[in-house]
Amino acid sequence: MAIAPTVEAVMQAGGAHIPPLLAAAEERLAALAAGHGHVLARHAGDTIAAGGKRLRPLLVLVVAGQSARAVEAVRAAVAVELIHSATLVHDDVLDAAALRRGRPTVVATAGRAIATATGDLLFSRAFAELAANGRPEEVRVLSDASSALAEGELLQRADAFDPRVALERYLRRCELKTASLFEAACRLGALEAPGGAGDSEALGAFGRRVGLAFQLLDDVLDVSGPASRTGKTRGADLLDGTVTLPLILARERDPELAGVDLRGVVTPERAAEVCDRIEATGVLAEARRRALEVVADAKAALPELDERRRAALELVADSVVERYA
Repeated sequence: MAIAPTVEAVMQAGGAHIPPLLAAAEERLAALAAGHGHVLARHAGDTIAAGGKRLRPLLVLVVAGQSARAVEAVRAAVAVELIHSATLVHDDVLDAAALRRGRPTVVATAGRAIATATGDLLFSRAFAELAANGRPEEVRVLSDASSALAEGELLQRADAFDPRVALERYLRRCELKTASLFEAACRLGALEAPGGAGDSEALGAFGRRVGLAFQLLDDVLDVSGPASRTGKTRGADLLDGTVTLPLILARERDPELAGVDLRGVVTPERAAEVCDRIEATGVLAEARRRALEVVADAKAALPELDERRRAALELVADSVVERYA
């Protein structure tokens, strides 16, 4: 998998130990995907290979630091990425999504049964991988994050097609569905850092804020970004009946958006029309400003760390903003 420029910068800031550890995590991910029969291995492998910036495993490795046990830190990084990959597969099943990062999804190519089994496999391998570290506290951290992911999904389903969803409820959903895994990545890294478990709470809070900003901007991109940039249909959230920050803010400026019938948004063309109307209110700049404030809060709340780890973590926080630039 090609390494994104931002990830390269983080690796350079974090120290010479980061690139080989991230490469080891990639090798382990590929090996795990290949070890469970041809059908599941192909789809699990495709999901993992689709990748992304690997921000979550990178957070584990940066927080753990250069004195951490390499094998155990890599296992933790791999486990977090496997959970992330599993949730993407399951989300695509629930949404009947055709594209993910510009590629056909597992559910689109192989159907619901295979896709569900692929997601289940990735979940199970994550916990098996992490359990090998022999640290029950790490398993608890990942289990709590997985429970939060499920709770967030249930909350999103309960709110589907309701344009009146409150801002506070939306933010809670973002914390559960996205920020919880960023938080877990930082907590796992802290547990792997020699004597660093005492920073777990503060570093977890940093990860939670970074994850929240990541989701806020992802929701902005769903409205503003073409498929060639985002890897998915513009307005995919609207097509799924999911109310996000841009619509929540826009309905205050455009009364007709407050009463929009999301069940009537059934084609990409109609979704694009609603996106255009949301964008015309000027709220995307407001949404981006809110995300920038969350990123600033994340960096300001970092505990005392060595210069390398702090610089690398600040770069990770800044990278979520660069996705929108």
